[in-house]
Amino acid sequence: HPFIKKLHGIPAFERFLYEAEFRTETALYQGLAVNLIYAGIKLFSGIYYHSIWFITLAAYYILLAAMRFSLLLSVRGKGNSERDKVLELWRCRLCGIILLFMDWALVGIIILVVHQNSGFEYPGMLIYVMALYTFYATIMAVINVIKFRKYQKPVLSAAKVINLTAALVSMLSLETAMLTQFGAADDPAFRQIMTASTGAGVSMIVLGMAVYMIVNSTKRIKLEKSLF
Repeated sequence: HPFIKKLHGIPAFERFLYEAEFRTETALYQGLAVNLIYAGIKLFSGIYYHSIWFITLAAYYILLAAMRFSLLLSVRGKGNSERDKVLELWRCRLCGIILLFMDWALVGIIILVVHQNSGFEYPGMLIYVMALYTFYATIMAVINVIKFRKYQKPVLSAAKVINLTAALVSMLSLETAMLTQFGAADDPAFRQIMTASTGAGVSMIVLGMAVYMIVNSTKRIKLEKSLF
């Protein structure tokens, strides 16, 4: 088609078609923008409805976005030397350490929610919008964590792990909101059990990913340094 031929003359479009790594970078920046908007909605809702849960989650997502942005900045460096690879691995290990501490903060939030037997509440139709985004983000995050491993780019893999963490926390908050809005009002024990079970599962997955990032990056740093 003539229109497609014209697009082929645009360097950015040709790179998007033929360079897999450029496509992954574009997708990562797009995901970063969407997650920042999601964090902004949480923060606005928390301030407007005086909800400490929304404000806490917004802060959690902002920290995750900051970590992802730091990783993505190094992708643009296009470094292929051994020292550049070591620097990428150092960034990944640092993100794993930060994620490890953030997981403890998440555990604290879960314990508080279970102890007070409270949850997140979305006003009006917002819960359906959040549910649609949460399921989409979770499915895509799982697919991309697996798919991006083949590019052998530590920062890309780490960024997708962070994206998966954000999706899992979204799933947890969505569950508590649905229990609050659609059921379990007459059975607080059921809500506590469900929230505690899902929260423990999410926390263990995040802990496992953080430990894996730290251990794997440390091993690869030692291997790369041995090649100097």
